[in-house]
Amino acid sequence: MGHSDLDPAVHERRPWNAGQNIGPKRPLKPRDIWAIRFYLDEHRRLRDRALFDLAIDSKLRGCDLVKLRIGDVVSGGSIRNRSTVIQQKTGRPVQFEIMTEARKSLTSWLERRRGNPHDFLFPSRVDYL
Repeated sequence: MGHSDLDPAVHERRPWNAGQNIGPKRPLKPRDIWAIRFYLDEHRRLRDRALFDLAIDSKLRGCDLVKLRIGDVVSGGSIRNRSTVIQQKTGRPVQFEIMTEARKSLTSWLERRRGNPHDFLFPSRVDYL
């Protein structure tokens, strides 16, 4: 008995994700974090360094980080110790602490960035290269 060319079982198809790592990614190790910070500092990427440090501290998704406004992290002319954000994916509020490294990099970035509390904290990279 012959096989039909239309039978999917006859054709060996490779899965679209064959050979790729799937599932949760391993967390960054401290030495990886410091290597990234060193690279960003060496190349004077103030915006990216502040974005990276805030991402590490807050554990927010990228879509939530880029929607932050200056007023979300600054109060009375200084960086807050804590902030609260409504997550886009879940719609739930998330409170996070802004640690010393992130406060330093945010201060450096905002001295260069300027702006008012209603402006985005991290506007497009193209605008600030």
